[in-house]
Amino acid sequence: MPFSRTRPDFTADERTQLIGWLDMQRSIVQWKCEGLSEEDAHRPVLPSSPLMTAAGLLSHLRWTEQCWFEVLFLDRPATGPQFVGQDDEDFMVDDTPLAQLLEEYDRQCARSNEIVAAHSLDDTGRNTEFRSGAASLRWMLLHMIEETARHAGHLDAIRELLDGETSYY
Repeated sequence: MPFSRTRPDFTADERTQLIGWLDMQRSIVQWKCEGLSEEDAHRPVLPSSPLMTAAGLLSHLRWTEQCWFEVLFLDRPATGPQFVGQDDEDFMVDDTPLAQLLEEYDRQCARSNEIVAAHSLDDTGRNTEFRSGAASLRWMLLHMIEETARHAGHLDAIRELLDGETSYY
């Protein structure tokens, strides 16, 4: 599902603004991956950060969505690479095609939006195993805007280093 790269209306209600800003950042993430070859999507461009690839960031964002909205908010089982194995395992996707990563990210974002639509922004997470599970849905949305925007910026720099493509949106 392509997300809009249009900012929400200045006077929209709070929920519309929060989802609108998050969807715009998600769209920028997807856009920064458009036209990348498999080789470039998996190529590290920073010698000190070998896991910092377009594919790795996309995977990380997919699993971050799952963690915040399904695990921390709904208290579903803590599954996914970030909960097993070594640190940063959600970035380790050398053998996963970019198209698959984009599809998984798209599906996860749609699930996240369904969860948000079904709850009040004042509802708090149900997970008691992690301290962040106590956050309100509003807080989680604000955090995901910050997280997604930060990594969209990383993707912008990665893309410029890979092929010179630049632009905000």
